[in-house]
Amino acid sequence: MAGLVAPAAAQQSEVLFQHKHWKVELVGWDDGTIGCVASVEAPGEIFSIWTFADQSVQLQFYSTQWQFNSGETADLQVQVDKRPLWNLTNANLNQNSVLFTLPDSDDGVDFIMEVAKGNRLYLRTGDGSPVQDYSLSGSRASIEALVECGSTVTQQNPGNPFN
Repeated sequence: MAGLVAPAAAQQSEVLFQHKHWKVELVGWDDGTIGCVASVEAPGEIFSIWTFADQSVQLQFYSTQWQFNSGETADLQVQVDKRPLWNLTNANLNQNSVLFTLPDSDDGVDFIMEVAKGNRLYLRTGDGSPVQDYSLSGSRASIEALVECGSTVTQQNPGNPFN
């Protein structure tokens, strides 16, 4: 899915929920796949949390000021408020986006919970230099709406019955 996750790549979307700085959308692509996204935007900047039918969760940091070559990777640091840093190793860089798939583990859940409870998210380079920061105002209700949307999308994907 990483190649599909870009604001311009979505075929169509429907806003399901808006609260404070956040919006949650159901997104469909040309190939029939669907996903959900919760995002907070500032001019030229977007922080998004994507969920897909395979239950994967991906972070996307988007900026009109960035231009990456496909296939590049980078190590990042993310911090919510003054909580401990999260190290995101080997994040994928693609055009105007930094993409990172959260682990399907307690750590992934803990990160999402920090975002839901937080006020501000700070994106930094791997060595800690500031890159961007994002408002998390309204994130708790938006992440609840994202989880609800993701549950619906997952039920739409019956998967392989032979696995």
